[in-house]
Amino acid sequence: MDVQFREVDPFNCWIWLRFAHVPGQGERNYIDGVFDSWFVLGRLGGFNAENLQVHEEGADLSWMSYDNEDAVQALPALMHNVGQLEYQGEWARCWVDLGTSDSMALDILINALKQIDIDVVQLETLLIGGINDDWEVNDHPDAVFPFNK
Repeated sequence: MDVQFREVDPFNCWIWLRFAHVPGQGERNYIDGVFDSWFVLGRLGGFNAENLQVHEEGADLSWMSYDNEDAVQALPALMHNVGQLEYQGEWARCWVDLGTSDSMALDILINALKQIDIDVVQLETLLIGGINDDWEVNDHPDAVFPFNK
Protein backbone atom coordinates (compact mmCIF):
# COMPACT_ATOMS: atom_id res chain seq x y z
CA MET A 1 0.00 0.00 0.00
CA ASP A 2 1.43 3.31 -1.09
CA VAL A 3 0.82 6.11 1.43
CA GLN A 4 0.75 9.68 0.16
CA PHE A 5 -0.05 12.98 1.81
CA ARG A 6 -1.63 15.93 0.05
CA GLU A 7 -2.63 19.25 1.60
CA VAL A 8 -4.01 18.31 5.02
CA ASP A 9 -6.52 20.47 6.87
CA PRO A 10 -7.05 18.62 10.17
CA PHE A 11 -10.52 20.14 10.59
CA ASN A 12 -11.69 19.24 7.08
CA CYS A 13 -9.73 16.29 5.74
CA TRP A 14 -10.62 13.71 3.12
CA ILE A 15 -8.97 10.30 3.31
CA TRP A 16 -8.96 8.32 0.07
CA LEU A 17 -8.41 4.59 -0.48
CA ARG A 18 -7.78 2.95 -3.84
CA PHE A 19 -8.32 -0.81 -3.90
CA ALA A 20 -6.70 -3.28 -6.29
CA HIS A 21 -10.24 -4.31 -7.29
CA VAL A 22 -13.78 -3.22 -6.48
CA PRO A 23 -14.27 -4.28 -2.85
CA GLY A 24 -17.05 -6.70 -1.95
CA GLN A 25 -19.44 -6.15 0.94
CA GLY A 26 -17.32 -8.23 3.34
CA GLU A 27 -14.22 -6.21 2.49
CA ARG A 28 -16.15 -2.97 2.89
CA ASN A 29 -17.32 -4.12 6.32
CA TYR A 30 -13.69 -4.55 7.44
CA ILE A 31 -12.73 -1.08 6.18
CA ASP A 32 -15.84 0.48 7.74
CA GLY A 33 -14.98 -1.24 11.03
CA VAL A 34 -11.45 0.16 10.99
CA PHE A 35 -12.70 3.72 10.47
CA ASP A 36 -15.49 3.34 13.05
CA SER A 37 -13.09 1.99 15.68
CA TRP A 38 -10.49 4.63 14.86
CA PHE A 39 -13.06 7.38 15.33
CA VAL A 40 -14.33 6.01 18.65
CA LEU A 41 -10.77 5.97 20.02
CA GLY A 42 -10.19 9.50 18.71
CA ARG A 43 -13.47 10.82 20.08
CA LEU A 44 -12.53 9.48 23.50
CA GLY A 45 -9.14 11.22 23.43
CA GLY A 46 -7.05 8.15 22.67
CA PHE A 47 -4.70 9.98 20.29
CA ASN A 48 -3.09 12.23 22.86
CA ALA A 49 0.69 12.44 22.47
CA GLU A 50 0.90 14.53 25.63
CA ASN A 51 0.15 11.42 27.71
CA LEU A 52 2.21 8.50 26.40
CA GLN A 53 3.56 7.28 29.70
CA VAL A 54 3.61 3.59 28.80
CA HIS A 55 5.25 4.22 25.43
CA GLU A 56 7.89 6.42 27.02
CA GLU A 57 8.65 3.81 29.68
CA GLY A 58 10.33 1.54 27.16
CA ALA A 59 10.44 -2.22 26.81
CA ASP A 60 10.17 -3.32 30.44
CA LEU A 61 6.71 -2.42 31.73
CA SER A 62 6.75 -4.65 34.79
CA TRP A 63 5.88 -2.72 37.90
CA MET A 64 5.70 0.58 36.00
CA SER A 65 4.48 3.51 38.03
CA TYR A 66 1.64 5.25 36.16
CA ASP A 67 1.20 8.92 37.11
CA ASN A 68 -2.54 9.64 37.15
CA GLU A 69 -1.91 13.30 37.96
CA ASP A 70 0.16 13.74 34.79
CA ALA A 71 -2.61 12.04 32.81
CA VAL A 72 -5.24 14.40 34.20
CA GLN A 73 -3.10 17.47 33.45
CA ALA A 74 -2.69 16.59 29.76
CA LEU A 75 -4.72 18.84 27.48
CA PRO A 76 -7.62 17.07 25.76
CA ALA A 77 -6.92 15.76 22.27
CA LEU A 78 -10.32 14.90 20.85
CA MET A 79 -11.29 13.92 17.33
CA HIS A 80 -14.43 15.90 16.45
CA ASN A 81 -16.27 14.09 13.67
CA VAL A 82 -16.10 11.58 10.85
CA GLY A 83 -18.38 11.01 7.89
CA GLN A 84 -19.58 7.72 6.46
CA LEU A 85 -17.25 5.91 4.10
CA GLU A 86 -18.35 6.32 0.51
CA TYR A 87 -17.46 3.87 -2.25
CA GLN A 88 -17.18 4.44 -5.98
CA GLY A 89 -15.67 1.64 -8.04
CA GLU A 90 -12.13 0.95 -6.82
CA TRP A 91 -12.15 4.05 -4.61
CA ALA A 92 -13.41 4.80 -1.11
CA ARG A 93 -13.29 8.08 0.75
CA CYS A 94 -14.03 9.33 4.21
CA TRP A 95 -14.28 12.88 5.54
CA VAL A 96 -12.83 13.52 8.98
CA ASP A 97 -12.47 16.43 11.40
CA LEU A 98 -9.39 15.41 13.39
CA GLY A 99 -10.09 18.19 15.90
CA THR A 100 -7.34 18.51 18.47
CA SER A 101 -6.24 14.88 18.26
CA ASP A 102 -2.53 14.51 17.66
CA SER A 103 -1.08 13.42 14.33
CA MET A 104 -0.36 10.01 15.85
CA ALA A 105 -4.01 9.32 14.98
CA LEU A 106 -2.99 9.15 11.33
CA ASP A 107 -0.06 6.84 12.12
CA ILE A 108 -2.42 4.48 13.91
CA LEU A 109 -4.89 4.52 10.99
CA ILE A 110 -2.05 3.88 8.52
CA ASN A 111 -0.77 0.96 10.61
CA ALA A 112 -4.23 -0.60 10.80
CA LEU A 113 -4.83 -0.19 7.07
CA LYS A 114 -1.42 -1.69 6.28
CA GLN A 115 -2.45 -4.80 8.20
CA ILE A 116 -5.86 -4.90 6.48
CA ASP A 117 -3.93 -4.70 3.18
CA ILE A 118 -1.96 -7.80 4.18
CA ASP A 119 -4.80 -9.84 5.73
CA VAL A 120 -8.08 -8.86 4.08
CA VAL A 121 -8.16 -6.71 0.95
CA GLN A 122 -5.39 -5.32 -1.22
CA LEU A 123 -5.12 -1.55 -0.95
CA GLU A 124 -3.14 0.11 -3.70
CA THR A 125 -3.05 3.65 -2.33
CA LEU A 126 -3.92 5.61 0.78
CA LEU A 127 -4.18 9.35 0.15
CA ILE A 128 -4.50 11.67 3.12
CA GLY A 129 -5.83 15.14 2.38
CA GLY A 130 -6.60 16.93 -0.83
CA ILE A 131 -9.17 16.02 -3.43
CA ASN A 132 -9.48 13.69 -6.42
CA ASP A 133 -10.31 15.41 -9.67
CA ASP A 134 -12.58 12.59 -10.81
CA TRP A 135 -14.72 12.54 -7.63
CA GLU A 136 -16.31 15.88 -6.77
CA VAL A 137 -15.92 17.11 -3.21
CA ASN A 138 -18.48 19.43 -1.72
CA ASP A 139 -18.28 20.95 1.73
CA HIS A 140 -19.16 18.26 4.23
CA PRO A 141 -22.31 19.20 6.17
CA ASP A 142 -20.47 18.72 9.48
CA ALA A 143 -17.42 20.78 8.48
CA VAL A 144 -16.78 23.72 10.77
CA PHE A 145 -14.57 25.40 8.15
CA PRO A 146 -15.26 25.25 4.39
CA PHE A 147 -13.01 23.21 2.12
CA ASN A 148 -10.57 25.35 0.14
CA LYS A 149 -10.49 24.04 -3.43
